[in-house]
Amino acid sequence: MVDPRVVPSSDLVDLLAAVCDVESVSGDEAALADAVEALLRDQPHLEVHRDGDAVVARTTLGRDRRVVLAGHLDTVPLTDPPNLPARLEGSGDDRVLRGRGTVDMKAGLTVFLALAVELGRPGSEPTSDVTYVFYDHEEVEATKSGLGRLVRHRPDLLAGDFAVLGEPTSSGIEGGCNGTIRVEVRTRGRAAHSARAWRGENAIHAAAPVLARLADYEPAQVEVDGLVYREGVNAVGITGGIAGNVIPDACTVTVNYRFAPSRTEAEAEAHLRELFEGFEVVVTDSSPGARPGLDDPLAADFAAAVLAATGGEPRPKYGWTDVARFAQLGVPAVNFAPGDPMLAHADDERVPVAELAVCREALRSWLLGA
Repeated sequence: MVDPRVVPSSDLVDLLAAVCDVESVSGDEAALADAVEALLRDQPHLEVHRDGDAVVARTTLGRDRRVVLAGHLDTVPLTDPPNLPARLEGSGDDRVLRGRGTVDMKAGLTVFLALAVELGRPGSEPTSDVTYVFYDHEEVEATKSGLGRLVRHRPDLLAGDFAVLGEPTSSGIEGGCNGTIRVEVRTRGRAAHSARAWRGENAIHAAAPVLARLADYEPAQVEVDGLVYREGVNAVGITGGIAGNVIPDACTVTVNYRFAPSRTEAEAEAHLRELFEGFEVVVTDSSPGARPGLDDPLAADFAAAVLAATGGEPRPKYGWTDVARFAQLGVPAVNFAPGDPMLAHADDERVPVAELAVCREALRSWLLGA
């Protein structure tokens, strides 16, 4: 991986390309974690810790407040053929870097890595102590989360007065996040030979009302602390049947509900049980949302400083992010990083390289008190 000590800010794209080209699909983050750890341990101003494939580095300048910059190392799977190595396209201000992870979320990681190397050195000492958290297993079920593991094992390493998550926001501020819950809606039948279908009960056919309720569902738009969050309830998978000549005796429709942060997980579960009344509903995964938190003085100061440099107004984060975990720890947090969130996980994932310098300079100026 390129050493950011020799990468000027105008060439952050080279560092991003190097980070992207270390494949780190969820569950295979070790190589990138090793590279990040080696780089950070080479910085005399940082105290470095490793937990599994999560790496935490901290300044210890004795400041009266601490800011956490956090992001995940993993990506969703590559395409076939692979959308790596990353490649630079275009010219001038229109250049983009294309490839897996460029948006979600190695652009944010690259900005944080460059800052970790610079800030804390003589002449570049921030007004806050800074903790940098690079963690594994974000793009999979919550029970595997590397940040969740740190919460359990070393919550002291995550302590802070304010946190910034490097999730893509097109260089804007996105507050809070929706919660997410996945359930299995199950139907039962009776198996039979498909040539004598009248002797069985088709569990896949019995799932038709489940799909109908989903098709008729009108998702809400919910205002929370001045930001409007869009909800959604969608089937994301369906399974049933064991052979082409057997009437299926079981069917499962997997449903994902993205709920506004004004709802608790229990309220979200109750909503789904009401929606699918009469069916067996089993919760398989759940994570709470997070309110915007922009009324916190430090968060408000950060948002004002960043938006003065980048323009725009705070927006809601529609997807789930780890701002929710920081909220549970009592640490106000926002999402801020390069990249269009609408391109996260897309096969043609790409980031405007100009946004790298914009985000780096906005964060750097705020942390230095400029």
